[in-house]
Amino acid sequence: MSSPRGPKACGGGAADRPIHVLAVDDSSVDRAVIARLLRSSKYRVTTVDSGKKALELLGLEPNVNMIITDYWMPEMTGYELLKIVKESSELREIPVVIMSSENVPNRINRCLEEGAEDFLLKPVRPSDVARLCNRMR
Repeated sequence: MSSPRGPKACGGGAADRPIHVLAVDDSSVDRAVIARLLRSSKYRVTTVDSGKKALELLGLEPNVNMIITDYWMPEMTGYELLKIVKESSELREIPVVIMSSENVPNRINRCLEEGAEDFLLKPVRPSDVARLCNRMR
């Protein structure tokens, strides 16, 4: 069953399929960090480097269970991606989590008001990933 060591894995979904998380960040280092943390909790992770690529992937891959995105990215911010997802009848049920290295209360509040499930401050820690288990739908 579950391992006695480390945090409880929460990536098992229906029919024991792993929960699929789309991680969006223009920084290759940050993408690698968040992917490693999510995979260590048994999530299936797909990474892309822009909001535009995230929307393209969401059009092709209907089985995304959560989106975790950086706030500041070129072309399309994580906030803009959040708004597009929440305005889409096909995508609006997917939980979106925003990440940022800047602790700006009005930005955090604006994202939460637009429908973000959570706002994580970078660097993202294992305890942040554990919190995400409760956000899955």
